[in-house]
Amino acid sequence: MAGREELLAHLAGGVATLCRAWAVQRRDGVVLGFTDHDRDLKFDGLTYRAETGMTARALMQTTGFAVDNSEAVGALSSDAVTEADLLAGRYDAAEVRCWLVNWTDVRQRLLQFRGTFGEIVRSAGAFRAELRGLTEALNQPQGRVYQRDCAAILGDAQCRFDLGQPGFSAELAVQTHTERRVFVFSGVAGFAAGWFEKGRLRLLDGQARGVIGLIKTDRTEGGQRVIELWDRIGPPVAAGDRIRLEAGCDRQAATCQSKFNNFHNFRGFPHIPGEDWLLSYPTESGANDGGRLR
Repeated sequence: MAGREELLAHLAGGVATLCRAWAVQRRDGVVLGFTDHDRDLKFDGLTYRAETGMTARALMQTTGFAVDNSEAVGALSSDAVTEADLLAGRYDAAEVRCWLVNWTDVRQRLLQFRGTFGEIVRSAGAFRAELRGLTEALNQPQGRVYQRDCAAILGDAQCRFDLGQPGFSAELAVQTHTERRVFVFSGVAGFAAGWFEKGRLRLLDGQARGVIGLIKTDRTEGGQRVIELWDRIGPPVAAGDRIRLEAGCDRQAATCQSKFNNFHNFRGFPHIPGEDWLLSYPTESGANDGGRLR
């Protein structure tokens, strides 16, 4: 609070030496500091670097539950925010804090914004990131949807299925791939064709470490296993990079019971009447004995 009061007194003096500083904490724990000043700043044990070209547009803040928003703009560089990190999603939903700082005395500062990165756009060697305030979390749908399919994701806190069990995942080294979307492996035994379809491919090391690809098809061709993703992996993938294939789930009740023996955690409503039942009407032909509709 002392720093805040001193900053307000500095602003009241008529001549101000101000800049902005941002701390970005990624979900993997990496913390980076940026400033729009022409020199590096340091406080709270973090260095806020000036050479990154990071800046921000005017911050719009309101009272009540309206969502605060702004944008951060910066240049992609090899030692700060890299294109590979953006493609890998390492800045998705990263925590952001923004201060107004007196650069002649960094103890005089005011926390103006706290939130997360939203949509990030890359263009012409630079990036533009949407900043979303803390009230953005209140703008999310709540409750459950009544549907036949399971609403959980295989292996999450609702599903509770342990994908680490034998027979439900495989760790391999990348052999060949086409445009980082179609991966071909040899020697994948013990898994039926289609076992990984609708599952996930995780990169365990290399430049794409941590990236997840959703598996579109899993098939065998000429004794080799072909894994095709819905979308290409963003960062480069090299031969020898380790990946993990995770079993796929189509979110049907029968699959949950027969493939995973996890029906007690099924998060859908498989017996809910469908549209055909709701739109049905009595007819003169057929059985009209009060039995179930087919």
